[in-house]
Amino acid sequence: MLFSRRQSELPTAEEALPGRPERPYAVPERHTVLGNALLGPYPDGLETADFGLGCFWGAERAFWRAEGVWTTLVGYQGGHTEHPTYEEVCSGRTGHTEAVRVVFDPARVSYATLLKLFWETHDPTQGFRQGNDLGTQYRSAIYTHSPAQQSAAESSRDAYQQVLTGSGHGQITTEILTAADRPFYPAEDYHQQYLDKNPAGYCGIGGTGVSCPVGVTAAQD
Repeated sequence: MLFSRRQSELPTAEEALPGRPERPYAVPERHTVLGNALLGPYPDGLETADFGLGCFWGAERAFWRAEGVWTTLVGYQGGHTEHPTYEEVCSGRTGHTEAVRVVFDPARVSYATLLKLFWETHDPTQGFRQGNDLGTQYRSAIYTHSPAQQSAAESSRDAYQQVLTGSGHGQITTEILTAADRPFYPAEDYHQQYLDKNPAGYCGIGGTGVSCPVGVTAAQD
């Protein structure tokens, strides 16, 4: 299938929509499933991980079901436009991908375990798409919050590439970048925990069927 320019190229900072200094909509106070606060500050001892793996409705559900996850929220990350709206992100003119922020207790679940869930829940070889969802906002991404996360993410990618290659899959296209340089902008109210509010709603998430090797990354202390 041929992609249009809007779907297959990321805008430069100069080409991106200008955005705004403040979020133009409200975000709910609490997670509809886990009951915890969506926005920080979070309790001491918790850590944050950011992932992009296609449509964030199904991606968020995969993570809120994981043991040791304190809260999840969906948003936009990796682009240039400040405080974008969903419509702006879908235009392909902000540079953002749909992302899930995962706040977790490292005493109950390791970052390595979350990486395994990330790799196995989508196809990281598809570039600017995920299944039938086309566009730069569906690209695979990991935005890291520490050097340890960066190292673990890169190691897991390299290990998973080996087993994907052995199974006949192509090259991983996942971008692995630091979150400090890529702000996370929470999405609108109706996107948060969408599949809890709409159990029969669309979920475009699907993996390759190839297991990510267990223990390819060291669990964080």
